[in-house]
Amino acid sequence: MLKKARVATLQALLVFGVTSPTYAAQTNRGKVSDGPFQHVLLISIDGMHALDYQNCSTGLPGVNNGQPYCPNLAALGTTGTTYSNASTSKPSDSFPGLMAIVSGGSPRSVGAFYDVAFDRTLAPPAKTTGNGVAAGPCPPVSATAGLPYPGTTTEYEEGIDIDQTQLNGGAPSGDGGINSIDPTRLERDPVTCQPVWPWDFVRTNTIFGVIHNADGYTAWADKHPSYSSVAGHGSNGLTVDDYYSPEINSTVIPLPVTTALGMKCDPIPDPSQLGAYTDSLQNIQCYDTLKVDAILNQIDGKTHNGSQSAPVPNLFGMNFQSVSVGQKLIEKNFGKGGYLDAAGTPSDHLVNEIQLVDASIGLFVDELKAKGLYDSTLIVITAKHGQSPIDPNRFDPIPGKNNNGFSPATLLSNNGLIPLSESPNNGSGIGSTEDDISLIWLTNPSLVSQAVPLLEANGNQVGMGQMFYGTSLTTMFNKPGFPKDGGDPRTPDIIVQPNYGVIYTSSSKKQEEHGGFSHDDTNVIMLWSNPSFKPNYVNTPVTTMQVAPTILKALGLDPTALQSVQLEGTPVLPAVQF
Repeated sequence: MLKKARVATLQALLVFGVTSPTYAAQTNRGKVSDGPFQHVLLISIDGMHALDYQNCSTGLPGVNNGQPYCPNLAALGTTGTTYSNASTSKPSDSFPGLMAIVSGGSPRSVGAFYDVAFDRTLAPPAKTTGNGVAAGPCPPVSATAGLPYPGTTTEYEEGIDIDQTQLNGGAPSGDGGINSIDPTRLERDPVTCQPVWPWDFVRTNTIFGVIHNADGYTAWADKHPSYSSVAGHGSNGLTVDDYYSPEINSTVIPLPVTTALGMKCDPIPDPSQLGAYTDSLQNIQCYDTLKVDAILNQIDGKTHNGSQSAPVPNLFGMNFQSVSVGQKLIEKNFGKGGYLDAAGTPSDHLVNEIQLVDASIGLFVDELKAKGLYDSTLIVITAKHGQSPIDPNRFDPIPGKNNNGFSPATLLSNNGLIPLSESPNNGSGIGSTEDDISLIWLTNPSLVSQAVPLLEANGNQVGMGQMFYGTSLTTMFNKPGFPKDGGDPRTPDIIVQPNYGVIYTSSSKKQEEHGGFSHDDTNVIMLWSNPSFKPNYVNTPVTTMQVAPTILKALGLDPTALQSVQLEGTPVLPAVQF
């Protein structure tokens, strides 16, 4: 068990918005006694496929002179278990993907389908979000008339920030975190009309909660303040002791960092792209370096910003965005990322993004060794999602710049079958939940009988590969509908998986996306490494849901303390070396 030292004063400081809490009272936190490891460093390289790891760790002809271009990851593999057949959540969006990793659950138990989704029972926010989820009354007018709630689009991304143009999310002071979230932009409980915070939007607890409540010390860094959802249900956001979330979609500014590849970020490397860090193949590396430096500070026994002493976390980590951007982005007047062929040969720009991530991970390993922590730290590397299509010849944007077809949501919106908040025809709204998947919530579940024939009749125009509804949907998820009818208010009524390579977009800036069910979307890197391990290659199908219970086992805690593990029967990974 983890040694016990409850710190109510810290919790009070966080509740009242202090962004730099004092950690002196936590000196007894973070000392694992029963587990084989004292620390777990968890890394998500968003977008990185198992294929990418195989290619970069062994080398490809014509790439980097045939030599491995991720030598640090390759070295971790020599003392680690590599799972080559690991699958992410479905849908393979960042939100359900992250929650699968930290909760052990799918959308069936966690209730997270997408950053932007829908809930038939929640009330709209009091204030329209930064991305256009419309404000509305609470309780809904229909509730006072005795009718079912109309529901609301839900947003748990940058639109709930106080100011999404600011790197700290507009927090009154400090570098943000949960203090960057504007509660008036959160969807509301229609009974109490109180905001639904990200950690309570998810329905189950997480490894952060289990470890923290056993008096371990936890930390996490991610791309939005909303991803404080990792704290888990019922946590008040406090089970992540040190949460860092520079807003990835903020306006680009000079940053006082130097990347692991030696690029200085002040001045801005790519001043032609200032709208968001995701718009530039260079600026995204500066953004990721902010979080890299946070991890290095934590290894050194400090808070993420280096301002105070703190325990080295029992669980800590971050997500990298550089590879995902390197896969997706077509940057005007600079270059094109992505792949050259179906075998996953990376473009020069994608190689550079992988090298940035690899060099950063090398810094983590070096610092762990320098601080005498390497032997006691389990390093876990996986990804929230993959990216599709790897094969550039299969990329097929709909409607695309030539207006070749239309998305399923557009078709159904034109026929009055989906809520206004979900409609791509709503000029002031956030739009539909469509990438290389289409999640459809109808105005009423009873409209499935009208929507399905319409989609079938226009299958070519919407690029439809497979459609899930009725029983084909409930083999994966809870029954959609209203709770009074035994339904789950968050489950889509229909899911359209388009043909491989189809992305619902009119943008000329991207050539890949994620969210869908394809192999490219879901087959991701998974590597567990420690110097005590022997090299082991496992081809047995596994899922990222199994990461959470396996981490608890590594720290000597009970995997069944996770509610999703109990509900879904998620097992510990096979062939773990502890």
